[in-house]
Amino acid sequence: MARLKSELDVTCPCCQATLVVDTNLGRVVSHHEPDRGNKPELNDAQRILAAEAARREAIFQQSVDAEKTRGDALSKRFDEALRQAKQEPVTKPMRDFDLD
Repeated sequence: MARLKSELDVTCPCCQATLVVDTNLGRVVSHHEPDRGNKPELNDAQRILAAEAARREAIFQQSVDAEKTRGDALSKRFDEALRQAKQEPVTKPMRDFDLD
């Protein structure tokens, strides 16, 4: 197909696709996507799905372990704050109209 003078080739900066734009029409006439070499094979699908399932399970176990120790960490922080509160002297709070 012959190229018209009003057609421009433009490369997309995001996906590197080639767009053919007709300036008279003001729209994209055609596009060509770049070849991607990282397409997984269908034979590898089961291995990929098993790896993703193992990754999800590991993340879940990590969150379960973190949740189990969360209560201990919160109780330690509470005990520390309670100990600090007992050590501080009790003072009467200052009110705004006391400053006058």
